[in-house]
Amino acid sequence: MKTLVSCAYNMDNCCVELKFTDGSMIAIDTIAVENEVGDNMYQRSELDYLIYNVPLEYADLILNGDLEKYLKAVTQYKPIDS
Repeated sequence: MKTLVSCAYNMDNCCVELKFTDGSMIAIDTIAVENEVGDNMYQRSELDYLIYNVPLEYADLILNGDLEKYLKAVTQYKPIDS
């Protein structure tokens, strides 16, 4: 792979797509990722935020980082008071 040209969320196939100068492409299936690591609505909400607002950081976490560790660090659980 060469230099990254673009990174964007594609709503048509629910993938974050990374395109490179050599013509190669990586498509990350966001639904599969959510089903694998999103244990609760708070984690899924954080994943959705990343997908829609900062897809490059989302892709970096998937490809180079530890997404589960990230979610545990940033997700705040707020129980509903009865």
